[in-house]
Amino acid sequence: MRRAGPGRSALIVVLAALVVTTAGLVGWLQLRPTAPHAAASGRFDPTVLRAVAAPTTVPEPPVTTTVAPAPEPAPSLVEVPGSKLRRGVAHPVASPATIADVKGSKIGLYSTPGQAEADDTFSNPTWEGLPLVFLVQQRQGDWLEVQLNTRPNQTTAWIRASDVALRQTTHRIVVSLASRSMTVYDGDSVVMQAPLAIGDPTTPTPRGSYYIDGAVRTPDPTGVYGPYQLSVAAFSEVLMSFGSGVGQIAMHGTNAPSLIGSAVSNGCLRMNNADVTRLANTVEIGTPVQIS
Repeated sequence: MRRAGPGRSALIVVLAALVVTTAGLVGWLQLRPTAPHAAASGRFDPTVLRAVAAPTTVPEPPVTTTVAPAPEPAPSLVEVPGSKLRRGVAHPVASPATIADVKGSKIGLYSTPGQAEADDTFSNPTWEGLPLVFLVQQRQGDWLEVQLNTRPNQTTAWIRASDVALRQTTHRIVVSLASRSMTVYDGDSVVMQAPLAIGDPTTPTPRGSYYIDGAVRTPDPTGVYGPYQLSVAAFSEVLMSFGSGVGQIAMHGTNAPSLIGSAVSNGCLRMNNADVTRLANTVEIGTPVQIS
């Protein structure tokens, strides 16, 4: 056997080293699951992996695809206690808002548009002697989905458009419970701001999308409720009745202005008498009210 000379020995050592290095690189690439940033993103980036693995014959891993979840179905109608009516849920309406004034002495309420017979009826005027007014949510042909002034809060039903007279308002009222304040808009313009007293934590002011469903001048402008009450189509979620009423909240004045800015009411929104007077002379019955 011929012995290798010094030069051949060095060449063999170099070749062996290259073989070992190549084998290690192949093994590292086979064990590496993704490119470095792929683990952080939760997805493979095949272009990065190809760039790293190009000198070898290691097969690319399959590209994973994130499939967006299917949209949740629209909430189904919910039965209204004591009625055949199945309710929808009101949402904020765009400006200008459409208001429906009931024409006759009663109006039929329907769970879905196009029904032959009503599931319930409301009387006009209301039990308080006020004209019956709804806030329109949407229109489908001769049918209107409207928000009702009843429990549960934010209940909607369908009515025949021929049973109401329609008008519009560009006003809307936004109540912030966090800042205990009210802002009135006409379109995009702020026309009024005022501090409020809000519900006590044990009798909180209900949050949600509502509307002014009535306004009255009080018999004693210096009394507990000030000169005006503007009732909101929202009901206490704690008090099923209050005094001689049904637990419906209102925006009204006060004879204790030092409590404005506090959380002290039974759910109503109190304001200074000058502010409630200005509010009553600014907005229309049917004006949307957003409480958050």
